[in-house]
Amino acid sequence: MLDLNAKYEILSFSVGDTKAGTKMGKMQIKNLDDSSILNCVLWEETLNRTPDIATRTGNIIRIITASYNEKYNNCLLNNYEVLEQAKLGIDEDIRIKYFNGIIETINTFKDEKLKNFVLNIFNENKEKILVSPAAKSMHHNYVGGLLVHITECLEIAKTLLPVLKKRIKKDEVLAAVVLHDIGKIFEYEINTESGVIEYNEKFKKDWISHSQYGFTLCMSNGFSDIAKMIAAHHGRTDWGAMIDLGEKDLEPFYYIIHHIDDLSAKFGETSVNDLKDMN
Repeated sequence: MLDLNAKYEILSFSVGDTKAGTKMGKMQIKNLDDSSILNCVLWEETLNRTPDIATRTGNIIRIITASYNEKYNNCLLNNYEVLEQAKLGIDEDIRIKYFNGIIETINTFKDEKLKNFVLNIFNENKEKILVSPAAKSMHHNYVGGLLVHITECLEIAKTLLPVLKKRIKKDEVLAAVVLHDIGKIFEYEINTESGVIEYNEKFKKDWISHSQYGFTLCMSNGFSDIAKMIAAHHGRTDWGAMIDLGEKDLEPFYYIIHHIDDLSAKFGETSVNDLKDMN
Protein backbone atom coordinates (compact mmCIF):
# COMPACT_ATOMS: atom_id res chain seq x y z
CA MET A 1 0.00 0.00 0.00
CA LEU A 2 0.99 3.62 -0.53
CA ASP A 3 2.48 5.45 2.46
CA LEU A 4 3.26 9.13 1.88
CA ASN A 5 5.14 9.33 5.19
CA ALA A 6 7.51 6.48 4.44
CA LYS A 7 11.00 6.46 3.01
CA TYR A 8 11.47 4.19 0.00
CA GLU A 9 14.55 2.72 -1.67
CA ILE A 10 14.56 2.45 -5.47
CA LEU A 11 15.23 -1.20 -6.31
CA SER A 12 15.00 -0.96 -10.10
CA PHE A 13 13.98 1.41 -12.87
CA SER A 14 13.41 0.96 -16.59
CA VAL A 15 11.76 2.82 -19.47
CA GLY A 16 9.69 1.24 -22.22
CA ASP A 17 7.13 2.13 -24.89
CA THR A 18 3.36 2.06 -24.46
CA LYS A 19 0.97 0.82 -27.14
CA ALA A 20 0.24 4.47 -27.90
CA GLY A 21 3.92 5.07 -28.70
CA THR A 22 4.70 7.15 -25.62
CA LYS A 23 7.33 6.41 -22.98
CA MET A 24 6.49 4.78 -19.67
CA GLY A 25 8.75 4.24 -16.68
CA LYS A 26 8.56 1.27 -14.35
CA MET A 27 10.03 1.66 -10.88
CA GLN A 28 10.10 -0.85 -8.06
CA ILE A 29 10.59 0.64 -4.60
CA LYS A 30 10.88 -0.81 -1.09
CA ASN A 31 9.32 0.70 2.04
CA LEU A 32 12.20 1.01 4.51
CA ASP A 33 9.85 0.69 7.49
CA ASP A 34 8.23 -2.65 6.70
CA SER A 35 10.20 -3.86 3.60
CA SER A 36 7.02 -4.03 1.52
CA ILE A 37 7.48 -3.69 -2.24
CA LEU A 38 5.60 -1.18 -4.39
CA ASN A 39 5.53 -1.31 -8.18
CA CYS A 40 5.23 2.16 -9.71
CA VAL A 41 4.37 3.54 -13.13
CA LEU A 42 5.66 6.92 -14.35
CA TRP A 43 3.98 8.35 -17.43
CA GLU A 44 5.94 10.27 -20.07
CA GLU A 45 5.06 13.67 -18.62
CA THR A 46 6.56 12.65 -15.28
CA LEU A 47 9.62 11.16 -16.96
CA ASN A 48 10.28 14.39 -18.88
CA ARG A 49 10.64 16.37 -15.66
CA THR A 50 12.54 13.69 -13.75
CA PRO A 51 16.35 13.88 -14.14
CA ASP A 52 18.25 10.65 -14.73
CA ILE A 53 20.04 10.99 -11.42
CA ALA A 54 16.69 10.86 -9.57
CA THR A 55 15.97 7.38 -10.95
CA ARG A 56 19.21 5.85 -9.72
CA THR A 57 18.94 2.43 -8.10
CA GLY A 58 19.53 2.75 -4.38
CA ASN A 59 18.22 6.31 -4.08
CA ILE A 60 16.13 6.91 -0.96
CA ILE A 61 12.99 8.82 -1.88
CA ARG A 62 9.78 10.22 -0.41
CA ILE A 63 6.59 10.17 -2.48
CA ILE A 64 4.93 13.58 -2.83
CA THR A 65 1.97 12.83 -5.09
CA ALA A 66 0.79 9.45 -6.33
CA SER A 67 -2.28 7.25 -6.54
CA TYR A 68 -2.54 3.57 -5.64
CA ASN A 69 -4.36 1.19 -7.97
CA GLU A 70 -5.59 -1.69 -5.84
CA LYS A 71 -6.77 -3.70 -8.85
CA TYR A 72 -3.31 -3.82 -10.43
CA ASN A 73 -1.38 -3.56 -7.16
CA ASN A 74 0.69 -0.68 -8.44
CA CYS A 75 1.20 3.02 -7.92
CA LEU A 76 0.93 5.83 -10.45
CA LEU A 77 3.83 7.99 -9.34
CA ASN A 78 3.51 11.68 -10.23
CA ASN A 79 6.15 13.37 -8.08
CA TYR A 80 8.77 12.43 -5.51
CA GLU A 81 11.87 13.86 -3.89
CA VAL A 82 15.27 12.27 -3.45
CA LEU A 83 16.22 12.24 0.23
CA GLU A 84 19.53 10.44 -0.18
CA GLN A 85 21.40 9.96 -3.43
CA ALA A 86 22.83 6.51 -3.97
CA LYS A 87 26.31 5.73 -5.20
CA LEU A 88 26.68 4.71 -8.82
CA GLY A 89 28.98 1.90 -7.78
CA ILE A 90 32.62 1.53 -6.88
CA ASP A 91 35.14 4.23 -7.74
CA GLU A 92 37.41 3.78 -10.75
CA ASP A 93 40.62 3.23 -8.79
CA ILE A 94 38.99 0.46 -6.77
CA ARG A 95 37.52 -1.09 -9.93
CA ILE A 96 41.02 -1.23 -11.40
CA LYS A 97 42.28 -2.95 -8.23
CA TYR A 98 39.51 -5.56 -8.53
CA PHE A 99 40.35 -6.09 -12.20
CA ASN A 100 44.06 -6.49 -11.47
CA GLY A 101 43.28 -8.90 -8.62
CA ILE A 102 41.33 -11.12 -11.00
CA ILE A 103 44.18 -10.99 -13.51
CA GLU A 104 46.57 -12.10 -10.74
CA THR A 105 44.40 -15.16 -10.11
CA ILE A 106 44.28 -16.00 -13.82
CA ASN A 107 48.07 -15.78 -13.98
CA THR A 108 48.31 -18.59 -11.39
CA PHE A 109 46.74 -21.09 -13.81
CA LYS A 110 49.18 -23.89 -14.62
CA ASP A 111 47.39 -24.69 -17.89
CA GLU A 112 48.98 -22.18 -20.30
CA LYS A 113 46.30 -22.58 -22.95
CA LEU A 114 43.55 -21.91 -20.40
CA LYS A 115 45.46 -19.01 -18.85
CA ASN A 116 45.98 -17.28 -22.19
CA PHE A 117 42.37 -17.89 -23.22
CA VAL A 118 40.94 -16.21 -20.11
CA LEU A 119 43.55 -13.41 -20.08
CA ASN A 120 42.75 -12.53 -23.70
CA ILE A 121 39.04 -12.28 -22.95
CA PHE A 122 39.65 -9.98 -19.99
CA ASN A 123 42.24 -7.78 -21.66
CA GLU A 124 40.25 -7.41 -24.88
CA ASN A 125 37.10 -6.41 -22.98
CA LYS A 126 38.67 -4.46 -20.12
CA GLU A 127 36.67 -1.24 -20.59
CA LYS A 128 33.34 -3.08 -20.57
CA ILE A 129 34.32 -5.26 -17.62
CA LEU A 130 35.34 -2.23 -15.55
CA VAL A 131 31.82 -0.75 -15.58
CA SER A 132 29.55 -3.75 -16.09
CA PRO A 133 26.91 -4.69 -13.50
CA ALA A 134 26.39 -8.35 -12.60
CA ALA A 135 22.61 -8.16 -12.94
CA LYS A 136 19.77 -5.81 -13.85
CA SER A 137 18.12 -5.86 -10.45
CA MET A 138 18.75 -9.03 -8.42
CA HIS A 139 22.34 -8.53 -7.23
CA HIS A 140 25.48 -6.42 -7.80
CA ASN A 141 23.46 -4.08 -10.04
CA TYR A 142 25.80 -1.10 -10.05
CA VAL A 143 28.88 0.22 -11.85
CA GLY A 144 31.64 -2.33 -11.23
CA GLY A 145 29.19 -4.87 -9.85
CA LEU A 146 30.46 -7.68 -12.07
CA LEU A 147 34.01 -7.19 -10.76
CA VAL A 148 32.81 -7.36 -7.16
CA HIS A 149 30.71 -10.46 -7.88
CA ILE A 150 33.57 -12.29 -9.63
CA THR A 151 35.98 -11.39 -6.83
CA GLU A 152 33.56 -12.62 -4.15
CA CYS A 153 33.07 -15.86 -6.09
CA LEU A 154 36.83 -16.34 -6.38
CA GLU A 155 37.25 -15.82 -2.62
CA ILE A 156 34.51 -18.38 -1.92
CA ALA A 157 36.02 -20.85 -4.41
CA LYS A 158 39.51 -20.53 -2.93
CA THR A 159 38.05 -21.25 0.51
CA LEU A 160 36.05 -24.27 -0.66
CA LEU A 161 38.52 -25.99 -2.98
CA PRO A 162 41.01 -27.16 -0.30
CA VAL A 163 38.29 -29.07 1.57
CA LEU A 164 36.68 -30.79 -1.45
CA LYS A 165 37.59 -34.46 -1.53
CA LYS A 166 36.18 -35.34 -4.94
CA ARG A 167 38.55 -34.99 -7.89
CA ILE A 168 38.20 -31.52 -9.37
CA LYS A 169 40.54 -29.31 -11.38
CA LYS A 170 41.27 -26.10 -9.49
CA ASP A 171 42.19 -24.05 -12.57
CA GLU A 172 38.99 -25.05 -14.35
CA VAL A 173 36.82 -24.10 -11.37
CA LEU A 174 38.50 -20.70 -11.04
CA ALA A 175 38.23 -20.12 -14.80
CA ALA A 176 34.52 -20.98 -14.67
CA VAL A 177 34.11 -18.51 -11.79
CA VAL A 178 35.80 -15.78 -13.81
CA LEU A 179 33.82 -16.48 -16.98
CA HIS A 180 30.41 -17.64 -15.72
CA ASP A 181 28.87 -14.16 -16.23
CA ILE A 182 31.14 -12.82 -18.97
CA GLY A 183 28.19 -12.59 -21.36
CA LYS A 184 26.71 -9.90 -19.12
CA ILE A 185 29.19 -7.34 -20.41
CA PHE A 186 27.26 -7.57 -23.70
CA GLU A 187 23.82 -8.45 -22.30
CA TYR A 188 23.51 -5.27 -20.19
CA GLU A 189 24.07 -1.58 -20.83
CA ILE A 190 24.51 0.73 -17.85
CA ASN A 191 24.03 4.49 -17.92
CA THR A 192 27.05 5.77 -16.01
CA GLU A 193 25.21 8.97 -15.10
CA SER A 194 22.00 7.51 -13.70
CA GLY A 195 23.04 3.94 -12.98
CA VAL A 196 20.01 2.68 -14.95
CA ILE A 197 20.60 -0.76 -16.45
CA GLU A 198 18.89 -1.90 -19.65
CA TYR A 199 19.13 -4.99 -21.81
CA ASN A 200 21.14 -4.73 -25.02
CA GLU A 201 18.54 -5.45 -27.69
CA LYS A 202 21.09 -6.76 -30.21
CA PHE A 203 22.43 -9.26 -27.67
CA LYS A 204 18.88 -10.45 -26.95
CA LYS A 205 18.33 -11.11 -30.66
CA ASP A 206 21.59 -13.02 -31.11
CA TRP A 207 21.76 -14.98 -27.85
CA ILE A 208 19.32 -16.76 -25.55
CA SER A 209 21.18 -15.63 -22.44
CA HIS A 210 24.59 -14.75 -21.01
CA SER A 211 24.89 -18.39 -19.94
CA GLN A 212 24.57 -19.53 -23.55
CA TYR A 213 27.22 -17.00 -24.55
CA GLY A 214 29.70 -18.22 -21.89
CA PHE A 215 28.95 -21.87 -22.66
CA THR A 216 29.50 -21.36 -26.40
CA LEU A 217 32.68 -19.35 -25.87
CA CYS A 218 34.27 -22.05 -23.72
CA MET A 219 33.00 -25.02 -25.70
CA SER A 220 34.22 -23.60 -29.03
CA ASN A 221 37.69 -23.16 -27.53
CA GLY A 222 37.95 -26.72 -26.22
CA PHE A 223 37.10 -26.19 -22.54
CA SER A 224 34.05 -28.43 -22.30
CA ASP A 225 33.98 -28.96 -18.51
CA ILE A 226 34.16 -25.20 -17.90
CA ALA A 227 31.37 -24.74 -20.43
CA LYS A 228 29.23 -27.31 -18.58
CA MET A 229 29.78 -25.59 -15.21
CA ILE A 230 28.67 -22.29 -16.76
CA ALA A 231 25.66 -23.98 -18.38
CA ALA A 232 24.52 -25.29 -14.97
CA HIS A 233 25.30 -22.26 -12.80
CA HIS A 234 21.70 -21.02 -12.57
CA GLY A 235 20.71 -24.38 -11.11
CA ARG A 236 17.34 -24.94 -12.76
CA THR A 237 16.12 -24.51 -16.30
CA ASP A 238 13.23 -22.32 -15.12
CA TRP A 239 15.87 -20.02 -13.56
CA GLY A 240 17.76 -19.82 -16.86
CA ALA A 241 20.12 -22.80 -16.55
CA MET A 242 20.97 -24.72 -19.71
CA ILE A 243 21.61 -27.82 -17.59
CA ASP A 244 19.18 -28.53 -14.75
CA LEU A 245 20.92 -29.69 -11.59
CA GLY A 246 17.84 -31.76 -10.81
CA GLU A 247 18.88 -34.22 -13.50
CA LYS A 248 20.10 -37.63 -12.36
CA ASP A 249 23.68 -38.87 -12.41
CA LEU A 250 25.41 -35.55 -13.05
CA GLU A 251 29.09 -35.49 -12.20
CA PRO A 252 29.90 -33.50 -9.03
CA PHE A 253 31.74 -30.70 -10.85
CA TYR A 254 28.46 -29.51 -12.42
CA TYR A 255 27.23 -28.19 -9.07
CA ILE A 256 30.10 -26.09 -7.77
CA ILE A 257 29.72 -22.83 -9.72
CA HIS A 258 25.99 -22.73 -8.97
CA HIS A 259 26.60 -22.82 -5.21
CA ILE A 260 29.49 -20.34 -5.34
CA ASP A 261 27.50 -17.92 -7.50
CA ASP A 262 24.44 -18.25 -5.27
CA LEU A 263 26.39 -17.44 -2.10
CA SER A 264 27.78 -14.24 -3.61
CA ALA A 265 24.38 -13.24 -5.02
CA LYS A 266 22.74 -13.65 -1.60
CA PHE A 267 25.44 -12.64 0.87
CA GLY A 268 27.84 -10.41 -1.04
CA GLU A 269 27.88 -6.65 -1.57
CA THR A 270 24.74 -7.05 -3.59
CA SER A 271 23.49 -3.44 -3.73
CA VAL A 272 25.01 0.05 -3.80
CA ASN A 273 23.95 0.49 -0.17
CA ASP A 274 26.42 -2.26 0.75
CA LEU A 275 29.22 -0.11 -0.65
CA LYS A 276 28.96 2.81 1.76
CA ASP A 277 32.14 1.88 3.61
CA MET A 278 34.12 0.64 0.59
CA ASN A 279 35.38 3.85 -1.02
